[in-house]
Amino acid sequence: MIFRFFHFIFTLFFFNCPVDLPDKTFFVQEQGVEGYVYRISGNQMPSPSVRPSKPKGTATSVYIFELANIHQVSRVGNTAFYNAIRTKFVQKTESGTDGHFSVQLPPGSYSFFTKKDELFYANWFDSKNNIAPVTVLPGKMTGIEIRVDYDAIY
Repeated sequence: MIFRFFHFIFTLFFFNCPVDLPDKTFFVQEQGVEGYVYRISGNQMPSPSVRPSKPKGTATSVYIFELANIHQVSRVGNTAFYNAIRTKFVQKTESGTDGHFSVQLPPGSYSFFTKKDELFYANWFDSKNNIAPVTVLPGKMTGIEIRVDYDAIY
């Protein structure tokens, strides 16, 4: 009988008392995109006597949209500049002075842009004419480099 009483008290105390758990963000798995924005300008033509300079990171805004195809934007001529992106705007993030940025995103496909004045800028495509495509996989951080080179000569 005494054993049952102590068993009852033990069970009541240890299994029904409130417990402080760690902050729930402790359990969040990182998923999204991490990378660098590099600013490239000037003469980038190859030369046997001059080695190309290493690109420098730059602080800027990075605009993330749902995956955008060339047919879903208003393009400025045949340039890498765009007046409007007609897919859903997802998020804006900032790169640091070294160009580094990191953003949490759900799994999916996205297009990444920077801006010059009021125009969006992105200079790479996939084989289906999707602009600056980046795919986020569940539980993974995808690494990218964004090269802002509208003032460079190749």
